[in-house]
Amino acid sequence: MCGIVGIVGNGPVADRLVDALRRLEYRGYDSAGIATLDGGAIGRLRAEGKLGNLSQKLAGAPLLGRIGIGHTRWATHGAPTEQNAHPHATERVAIVHNGIIENFRQLLENLAKDGYTPTTQTDTESVALWVTREPGSRRYA
Repeated sequence: MCGIVGIVGNGPVADRLVDALRRLEYRGYDSAGIATLDGGAIGRLRAEGKLGNLSQKLAGAPLLGRIGIGHTRWATHGAPTEQNAHPHATERVAIVHNGIIENFRQLLENLAKDGYTPTTQTDTESVALWVTREPGSRRYA
């Protein structure tokens, strides 16, 4: 089962997100990732395998956002790779998801007509692309 966490804090939340995901380790997973919002920009780190891999990446490339989400994943769509790890993000939105989007192939076909192409093999990315495509969507700072 996937683990999902979110934090709104007064200071950088990346380390706290990883710690929260560590508390969910008993569930098992094949990849993990976090995304934070800093000055209106989404920063994201993902890693295949154990949380230690994500922690190492974070040590080398800190994320300073005070709002963030995190996810540990058991692959349902797409191989258990860094590319397919959550969060999925565009310049406007980052998303984590636990479940299956049954009609994701149809969503992706529709999105392709407007030039939105996926970079992963997952169903969840279709939601990030769909939200980004919507005319009223904007990045929240």
